[in-house]
Amino acid sequence: MIEENNTTVSNNHATFIWSIADLLRGSFKAHQYGDIILPFTVLRRLDAVLAPTKQAVFAAVEQAEGDGIPVRASLLRTRAGHEYSFWNESRFDLKTALGDSENLAANLSDYVTGFSENVKDIFDKYKISERIAELDEHDLLFHVTQRFAAVDLSPAAVPNEEMGHIFEELIRKFAEASNETAGEHFTPRDVIELMVDILLAPESDTLAKANVVRSVYDPTAGTGGMLSVAEDHIRSANPTATLTLAGQEINPQSYAICKADMTVKGQSVDAIFFGDTLINDGHAGATFSYGLSNPPFGVDWKKQQKAVVDEHTQRGYAGRFGPGLPRVSDGSMLFLMHLISKMRSAADGGGRAAIVLNGSPLFTGGAGSGESNIRKWVLERDLLEAIVALPTDMFYNTGIATYIWVLSTKKSAERVGRVQLIDGTKLFRKMRKGLGSKRNELGPDDIATLVKLYEGEEDAARSKTFANEDFFYRTITVERPLRLNWALTTERLAIASDAKPLAKVDLAPLVAVVKQAESATEGDEEPTTDLPAFRKVLAVRLTDAGVTLTAPQLKALIAALSERDENAPIVLDAKKRPEPDATLRDTENVPWNEDIHEYFAREVTPFAPDAWIDGSKTKDGCEIPFTRHFYQYVPPRSLAEIDADLDAVLGRIRTRLEAVKA
Repeated sequence: MIEENNTTVSNNHATFIWSIADLLRGSFKAHQYGDIILPFTVLRRLDAVLAPTKQAVFAAVEQAEGDGIPVRASLLRTRAGHEYSFWNESRFDLKTALGDSENLAANLSDYVTGFSENVKDIFDKYKISERIAELDEHDLLFHVTQRFAAVDLSPAAVPNEEMGHIFEELIRKFAEASNETAGEHFTPRDVIELMVDILLAPESDTLAKANVVRSVYDPTAGTGGMLSVAEDHIRSANPTATLTLAGQEINPQSYAICKADMTVKGQSVDAIFFGDTLINDGHAGATFSYGLSNPPFGVDWKKQQKAVVDEHTQRGYAGRFGPGLPRVSDGSMLFLMHLISKMRSAADGGGRAAIVLNGSPLFTGGAGSGESNIRKWVLERDLLEAIVALPTDMFYNTGIATYIWVLSTKKSAERVGRVQLIDGTKLFRKMRKGLGSKRNELGPDDIATLVKLYEGEEDAARSKTFANEDFFYRTITVERPLRLNWALTTERLAIASDAKPLAKVDLAPLVAVVKQAESATEGDEEPTTDLPAFRKVLAVRLTDAGVTLTAPQLKALIAALSERDENAPIVLDAKKRPEPDATLRDTENVPWNEDIHEYFAREVTPFAPDAWIDGSKTKDGCEIPFTRHFYQYVPPRSLAEIDADLDAVLGRIRTRLEAVKA
């Protein structure tokens, strides 16, 4: 009953604050409401939090100014005397600023700039100075400020957790109101619920223990939705839990929303860091109990390339990107490696993480590529617990296939050395009204089903478990011998003149000699497979033409005068070894647990007896062919059925034509 009452109060507060947006109608567009209402909500909350110590802080500022000495931050923090570690040096608050209505804009600006730096950047990112000026220009500043000053958002009236719910409700409402960019910085709530439920599933018992301490981290925090859902779930399991939330965000407005949300909940004002996670890790050296992330899909990392490559080459495995680097066109796997670096080690109690990725990180890149090396590194360290395939059309800004990777540094005994694949592509319900590209959503039953599958419920059609090594393979290079014939003809000489080493050589005299020889024999020279004999003929023709070539040029000319001939003998190198034919070169992926030579004898030799393996080019690879493991063959319809359908259609057409004629 108490929880229901708290929810009702939260909704009432959110509804009241939302109603202030009615004042903005006509002067502002709907998608602009959040830019005004959200920062003013934060301002009112901080105003109420600081109210009991406001005068003490300002008195300290006045005294320092009177004594002609700089005011010390440590003194103001002490005078503020609360758990939030921020303060405001201005003589104004919302009510006193309203007392001088003619100078309200200046008073509010003075008040906002009076906040300590660790909070002021929230308002800077919101561009609240511009918002104040716009409201003042439309004669709305007094009315909006007055309405906010009238709502009691003090911690006594609205505890931190409840204030967080109010703020999240406002974020949701404004996200729906400005649907044009909803998917860019918002992860659907249903996806977050599933990620958090799976993340917490193995720890249901430990989370219920008294005085449990946990930390949650999101390197792509957006507006803080993942952190908020994780907090709600952990606190519902254990209201006494000590919980630390942390994250980083690159978008200024999303950062402001997220940091404001964390601040009004009583989290540290330094918990959310502004900046590019790949370039500047805002929580360097820190590790966490849980990690959650929804990085951008398929976005290149050209802007971050120098910093990332430097860290990879200079720090290696001591940094975040030691295992390898993916192609520049998609940075998803960089966020995967970063998140892994933030997981608490097994020695420190273990860390768990869940990250949403598109299909590319599962299979992109062949053996030896950056992507393959990263996958192999993750599996060799036994960090991957499970991958859950989500339905399509789940996100606001894309309808592509997506997957949740579940990671752990301390697997349970039954999961050690194994990876679970869960097919959730058909577990969804259609939304009554789509939002952007999001047309499907996970209902409570769908989430419960997926969590049960993760926990081990038997369902062979939807859940399969594999050994880590099942995703490893070796790529061998299969060579076939080079077989050539040679001929000194005008047609082949025309091709030779385009060869790069011969670009500056005048072959016209040689062409003339060859034409003369062709006329004398009444035809082209017959191709030969005897290279030494051909060399002798070529030497004579070059001497006759007066053309002198360097060794590289002669080699290029002989190569240009050759053609592949499957009936010719094998070309040998100086050491009497077969020369490989690059055009016939092929590769084979050999399962990890199979002997390469046995595979070759079975799969290659019967079809190419003269082939061999170039062992110097063998590479280790790793891919996770998720779709292949859940593919179900559907046989095509029989020709009889198709013919019957065609006859039925043609019959209806004939009947209608006859009716028209009649």
